[in-house]
Amino acid sequence: MSLFPTSRRGALLRFALGAVIVVAFAAATTAVAGLLQFKQFTAELDRTPALKHASVTIADPGNPQTLLLIGSDHRAGEPWSSANTDTMMLVRLDPVSLTINVLSIPRDLEVQLPQGGAVGPAKLNAAYSIGGPGLLIKTLQDQVFPSLHVNHIIDVNFGGFAALVDTVGCVYVDVDHRYYNNTAVTNYSSIDIQPGYQRLCGSDALAFVRFRHTDTDIVRNARQQDFLRWVKDEFGTSYLISNRDRLLGIFGAHTQTDADLHSIDGLINLFNLVAFSAGHTVKQVPFPAILQPCDPNGKIPCYVSADAGAEQQAFQRFMTPTLQQPAGGGGAGGRAAGKPGGGQGGGSADLTADPAGGQAQSGALRGAGMPVYYPRVLASGSSYCSGASGNCPTEIPSSESYPRAYQIRDINGTMHPAYHMTLELNPNLGQYYGVQGTTWTDPPILKGTKQTGTVGGKQLLEYFNGHKLSLVAWRTPGAVYWISNTLTDDLTNRQMVAIAASLSPLGPATRSASGLA
Repeated sequence: MSLFPTSRRGALLRFALGAVIVVAFAAATTAVAGLLQFKQFTAELDRTPALKHASVTIADPGNPQTLLLIGSDHRAGEPWSSANTDTMMLVRLDPVSLTINVLSIPRDLEVQLPQGGAVGPAKLNAAYSIGGPGLLIKTLQDQVFPSLHVNHIIDVNFGGFAALVDTVGCVYVDVDHRYYNNTAVTNYSSIDIQPGYQRLCGSDALAFVRFRHTDTDIVRNARQQDFLRWVKDEFGTSYLISNRDRLLGIFGAHTQTDADLHSIDGLINLFNLVAFSAGHTVKQVPFPAILQPCDPNGKIPCYVSADAGAEQQAFQRFMTPTLQQPAGGGGAGGRAAGKPGGGQGGGSADLTADPAGGQAQSGALRGAGMPVYYPRVLASGSSYCSGASGNCPTEIPSSESYPRAYQIRDINGTMHPAYHMTLELNPNLGQYYGVQGTTWTDPPILKGTKQTGTVGGKQLLEYFNGHKLSLVAWRTPGAVYWISNTLTDDLTNRQMVAIAASLSPLGPATRSASGLA
């Protein structure tokens, strides 16, 4: 019996897309060490029929491959007209690249589709319901990415998602702001998650990746891709090996693929490439979406559009291998400005000095149980979420407030003090960034590939998502602090480095002068 009811399929769809490529594929790679194991995995895939009329191009062994991952509620043997897809993700595996490139395509992208004997505007996910993966690929090739050649289709249905959640368990997640909604008050799904780095399990993890109440389809895609990276950073080979039989069974029973992946040669070709790419970081390529306004009466769908030239540029970035690590954020951002931290005095147009705001946040965190550091400069146009209801439109109960002091339970069960400051850049577009501190000095989020640079006397740890800094961390002997970019990486590298380099303690003199003693 499924752990999650059918009404939660949307959440399960989005969660499993990351789990498939990160967990199931990696587990399969550890299992297919010989011909016997390949035969076993082929038998697992044969539990569901191959996709008919799959529009794929078979790549030569050793060549790069493009995968189309689909999250759907389609059951084998049922008509496509009764199915839906919430997630469409292109994944590029290239043996010469240092990254696995990922491009999420908005389900609400406006395209032209056959409807009732005519052709008219529709959302991209309707192509799947009308004609399955074949029409979806044809629509992408004809109207979005003319140069797209898909080498394999992997369609994961909702039936195995609860089992994947059971197997993977909980995931440490960097929650950017307060997520709250009460279904009894609104028609949206319930969610109740505090901001800050934490371990999310089961329904909370699923609610987090499915959330779309106060942001956009683009932000939701970015949240899903971040979740994918967090899963990949946390779960190592030993975990995958120990759970490989169950993962292979789930993958085979609830996944439809093109016919080539039902053959030993096709599996060897793909999984050799997957194994070679297993240690690579995930590079998110943003889709150049333009959000269209909705009709107030709800009669016109809320479409996403895009400039054709921008679409081709995004596709080119997706297809281009990463041949070297991106330039360090410290050198490109902070030190190039000629001042420590890129101008901590706030003299730069993209940075604003706000020590008073940071001091007020620190004062509210005086019971955090650890030294609190605040940034003396912020991204221009941003401000702290603060107070009982906050400046941020999250509809939170009046008894709760920003900033947050709390405890993190580490992998071994030990509790550590932590705090999180939330800053809004553009809440209408779901753009929040954060300041995190904790005495847990080796959390999974800091285990990924990083670069280092000394700015303003601090040795900064810089974590990239492609060429954009997604996180900049700084260690003290007993704690670690970091600045998290927005989910869509809207802060520039310069801003990220400058904000991290400006982290300062609220000392006794400052506390007294601020009336916070």
